[in-house]
Amino acid sequence: MGGHHAHNPYGAGDRAVRSIDRKREKERRFMLSAAYKYADELAMKLVQRLLDTHIIETSSDSAIREVFATLFQKLQDMEEFDIQFKIAPVRQLVPDANFISLYLLQYIVEDLINHPKINDIFGDDLDVYQAVDSVMNQIRPRQ
Repeated sequence: MGGHHAHNPYGAGDRAVRSIDRKREKERRFMLSAAYKYADELAMKLVQRLLDTHIIETSSDSAIREVFATLFQKLQDMEEFDIQFKIAPVRQLVPDANFISLYLLQYIVEDLINHPKINDIFGDDLDVYQAVDSVMNQIRPRQ
């Protein structure tokens, strides 16, 4: 008897995982590219939604739109590690979260809060995430 196993119990699982990873990677690239391509439109919709849901209070909508438009264009060139590091504290917030929405949530509560044109930011993480994701899910590929 040789030491070879005819059946690898992990083989199928590995393939499934790799296929999920490939799908996720493809979805990721698609979304980052869409965020880049539609940066201005998404920034406009996002700021409007954040105002409508009373998440942000600002003295200049246009300044904040510009902040987001720039961010959407930069996301594509960001290191995977930097994105993951930013969203780590909120990764478990909702099941099957949109990684861009998580990133924006963290950006809003950690960075945007310090913007000179932002007067205040309201709501808990989930409120902010839901407002953001109601716009960002438009660039998520349909399952």
